[in-house]
Amino acid sequence: MTSSTSTTLEALKQKFSSREARIGIVGMGYVGLPLALLFSDEGFRVTGFDIAAEKVATLNAGGSYIVRITPESIQKAQKSGFCATANYADVAEMDAVIICVPTPLNEYHEPDLTYVTGTVESIAPYVKEGQLIVLESTTYPGTTEELVVPRLESGNKSGLKVARTHEDGGLHVAFSPEREDPGNDTVARHDIPKVVGGCGPSASELAAAMYGAIFRRVIPVSSPGVAEMTKLLENIYRCVNIALVNELKQLCMRMGIDIHEVIDAAKTKPFGFQAFYPGPGLGGHCIPIDPFYLSWKAKQFDFHTRFIELAGEVNTAMPYFVLDQIAAGLNDHSKSIKGSKIIVLGLAYKRDIDDLRESPSLTILELLRDRGAKVAYNDPFFPKVGQGRHYALNMANTPLDDLGSYDAVVIVTDHSSYNYQQIVAQSKLVIDTRNATKGISSNKILRC
Repeated sequence: MTSSTSTTLEALKQKFSSREARIGIVGMGYVGLPLALLFSDEGFRVTGFDIAAEKVATLNAGGSYIVRITPESIQKAQKSGFCATANYADVAEMDAVIICVPTPLNEYHEPDLTYVTGTVESIAPYVKEGQLIVLESTTYPGTTEELVVPRLESGNKSGLKVARTHEDGGLHVAFSPEREDPGNDTVARHDIPKVVGGCGPSASELAAAMYGAIFRRVIPVSSPGVAEMTKLLENIYRCVNIALVNELKQLCMRMGIDIHEVIDAAKTKPFGFQAFYPGPGLGGHCIPIDPFYLSWKAKQFDFHTRFIELAGEVNTAMPYFVLDQIAAGLNDHSKSIKGSKIIVLGLAYKRDIDDLRESPSLTILELLRDRGAKVAYNDPFFPKVGQGRHYALNMANTPLDDLGSYDAVVIVTDHSSYNYQQIVAQSKLVIDTRNATKGISSNKILRC
């Protein structure tokens, strides 16, 4: 390591330790904004970058657009120097830049990395010597090395290269997977271990120093690819096990066995078992998407991920299973889906959050509408829902003051604010996909 390079690295590490480093976070969404506040809480001056003008304006006015993040927390961060901008030229003022942008699937279930590549190409002209660039967006192994690094190197104005050894100057690039679990308050965010993998030892050291200032434990791994695969393993593990219980639920229904009672009994085993629960389908940005990212990448290595793809197929089919159960329930009341008045409870992909990404509720609503049902929805977090990448609903929230007028009430997201005893009492037919009515005895309920 040359003396100048060593001095630069140690100086940046010291800036992380002393909280004097300026942190830029690109993407003020469900991952980037909480991360910005976490850095701010530790005394860092943070700049949030986002191309959405309305988000930038809301944040700079001290407001919030995410339910679990209060305006007061934004205003507290502002006192520590937090601000938001759409001007990527400000990247030049940052000591570290963390990229937290979406990585969805396209219509063919292939990775859509346009947000990542677009972001990298936007910041590349403004990166500077010695800067740390970290990708947090969930993606397939190889993204950092194959997409991020070449664009940073070709797009910067100074001809900077990515440092591969301690002796190299230039840019320091790493991958560190986000580990967000919206709505989970059982583990403090700074207690969630942070995995980091750098394109060289200096990048790993700098990333560990930066994240070590806000997380209690940092786990360095040998490369960005290992870190990228770690994130996929975590989520595919959940995907596969959820697919297992979703399939077992369907079998148990035919056998007249309550799958939830089975799970409750099985989880009393103190070793070798972790409880997973069935539902109407997967939602969120990671679990429904990650298996397809890996299976797509695997094909480049002439490898077919049969087990993983099967799990994805089982989970993807669950909204169609729910549709069949709605049809069966209506049939018992001498009705068909076509022409029936049906309300779906819950749009969010999990309880008590305001996140629609990949929610099975959206698919179920579209399936019902396509089959001629008169559909409505209720969700306390969404006064209206418009058009997204994979849906076009354009509906407004319906109050729960006339449930008796609906032929079926479908519980898709089990928000804790719902009074399920009252919902059952007022409804003609309740299709419960979440076991939300557990303990309520009524012949109106079809649990599926």
